[in-house]
Amino acid sequence: MKKTIITLTLIIITYMFIGVKAEELIEIPDEAIRIRVIANSNKEYDQEKKQEIRTEVQLYMQELLKDAKTIEQARTIIQNNLTQLNKKLKNYMHTIGYDIPYTINYGLNYFPEKEYKGIKYQEGLYESLLITLGEGKGNNWWCVLFPPICLLEAEEQQTDEIEYKSFVKEIIEKYF
Repeated sequence: MKKTIITLTLIIITYMFIGVKAEELIEIPDEAIRIRVIANSNKEYDQEKKQEIRTEVQLYMQELLKDAKTIEQARTIIQNNLTQLNKKLKNYMHTIGYDIPYTINYGLNYFPEKEYKGIKYQEGLYESLLITLGEGKGNNWWCVLFPPICLLEAEEQQTDEIEYKSFVKEIIEKYF
């Protein structure tokens, strides 16, 4: 019994000092559908509105796609709901007082090369739902709609913040 306690204590201490990286390096699957929202400009107001719109659209799309099991089902759902998305976006933008032109494009859209948290994402054409607000000259946000994993917020700003956590430490803090 004493050996078991000592062994467990050593394991716990080791994990507390080593830690576990909270951010897993997950690659985007080849068969994925992205979503991208490009701001009108980099002015604070336009960036704030982009974030509001992004949240609204993301929640709507995640609700639509929650039962999609295959990429073909996801494509069909998106294509069948583009008109409804356009109406929802137009109404939402009016509600928040952001009455600027926008475009919605579903298909192959260009994504520039991006390095984010140590992962380099190659430029290229990717199947995506692209919403361009106004002139589309501001920083963008993107994530993956299908499979339903928003992997990252790819503002065209660099951030190198990485959070480290220790699973064992969290368990100890939770129960002791």
